[in-house]
Amino acid sequence: METGIYIPIISDYGFKATFGNEADSLFLRTALQALIKSDTPIREVRFDKNVFEALTIDSRSGIFDLACTDENGSQFIVEMQLGLAPHFVQRMKFYALHKFNTIVERGEFDYANLPKIYAIAILAKSILPTAHFHTVANLRSEAGEIIDTQMTFITVELAKFNKQLAKIETDLDKLVYTMKTLHTTEPTQYPAFWNEEWLKRAIDELDTRKMTLEERAYFARVTAANAEAVKAEKKRIEEAEERRENLVKSETVKNLLSLGVLTVSQIAQTVGVSEELVRKISGDR
Repeated sequence: METGIYIPIISDYGFKATFGNEADSLFLRTALQALIKSDTPIREVRFDKNVFEALTIDSRSGIFDLACTDENGSQFIVEMQLGLAPHFVQRMKFYALHKFNTIVERGEFDYANLPKIYAIAILAKSILPTAHFHTVANLRSEAGEIIDTQMTFITVELAKFNKQLAKIETDLDKLVYTMKTLHTTEPTQYPAFWNEEWLKRAIDELDTRKMTLEERAYFARVTAANAEAVKAEKKRIEEAEERRENLVKSETVKNLLSLGVLTVSQIAQTVGVSEELVRKISGDR
């Protein structure tokens, strides 16, 4: 991801410096209020432990990008995803239900007064078959009637946001526009709303010109680690694709051998494999 004067909010470093800024939560509180479309200001947030240990039979653990609780006890899970993640909704369900089970098991609430849980996913790419960039989902009937609002799933897909600057009015629009464009906008083109206090403070945290030597060193480490992670993930995907392709070719060779029509050389040429592999598969049969 290219970076100009400002570090992208959607990078690991940018997310931690803005949403995860425990010393100054104004941006986080305003962003959460916008994301859940609430008219009531969130005045306080307490950052919670964002890791949970082996809960499932296969010892699956997890880590949220951010977990916090507001002054009313409402619980928030916020996750950021840069790459394509077609099954991200399932991950959010897993996280939200873990939160729900933890609350119930602690016995601090009964079923009549459970706190609200908001599972928020901010995605650089699109995963839902919906047209709008901001989706709010609750438990509903087949007629679309609300059954329960105790658990709410909110998805923001940055790729679907295409509002022109002149049409941006709400804090939600301002937030998503900033997340999508801050790191690519020239200083002479800054919109007026970037001077609003909640955004100004966050943007200042991402200004590379104002970083201390320690912050620059930390940013360099995070960027290098992310690059290695991306490289490793790409390699894993390529290896998986290669294994799948080899499996398909092997099955094709087996099918052609079973017909008993083509020679080893003809099968190898047809499938695009070596004659040695065809002979090996033939011998294994």
